[in-house]
Amino acid sequence: MSAEKHTWIDSGIYSIPEASQLTGISQPRLRRWLRGYSFRRKDQHVAMPPVWSPASPIVEGRMAFTFRDLVEVRFVDAFIREGVSWRTIRRAEKHATDLFGDTHPFSTNRFKTDGRDIFVDISASSREKALVDIAARQRVFARIIRPYLCDLDFDSDSPVRWWPLGKQRRVVIDPQRAFGQPITSSRSIPTKILCLAYRENSSFKAVADWYEVAIREVRDAITFEKQIAA
Repeated sequence: MSAEKHTWIDSGIYSIPEASQLTGISQPRLRRWLRGYSFRRKDQHVAMPPVWSPASPIVEGRMAFTFRDLVEVRFVDAFIREGVSWRTIRRAEKHATDLFGDTHPFSTNRFKTDGRDIFVDISASSREKALVDIAARQRVFARIIRPYLCDLDFDSDSPVRWWPLGKQRRVVIDPQRAFGQPITSSRSIPTKILCLAYRENSSFKAVADWYEVAIREVRDAITFEKQIAA
């Protein structure tokens, strides 16, 4: 196995449908963000570049996401839902990339403390109300990013693990384990496997015994699979 292949495996690889299911962001939106898009404004053809430089390779002729891409796109989506414009997000991304030296700046631990200052700098020349609110009030900024930071584990400034149900639960997404697929934290059993086994048996205890995991892990795996299916 080449070093390059090993790097991609350790990064986690997710198809666009998988990324959509895990993040709750629609596939068309993810494709536009990953590839860029174009539209007509009056008589002009406007081309928009990708939101960020994806770290992923081409998988079977299709674009894919890495673990870092997944984490980054959740932050982008959070700011959009708060009413921050694409123009401002792109400016913030460039500013943060230059400052942190990281191609995925929103998903770094440094953004927790420095991100608000980045928006303060940008808001000085912007009339965008949502941005001014974020820049002026620490609580607004903290409310936006807190849910996305509290369920991540970091190694230095980079996210290395995502606990999609929260750290108190037993489901984890770790690019170093099971190719980055959702698994139980103790024995790395894919949540899909436990969910399928429960559908066949309808007994938490039986499934836990089969796979030598705690009943709590079976319950959390099923909760997670129902959540992303919804």
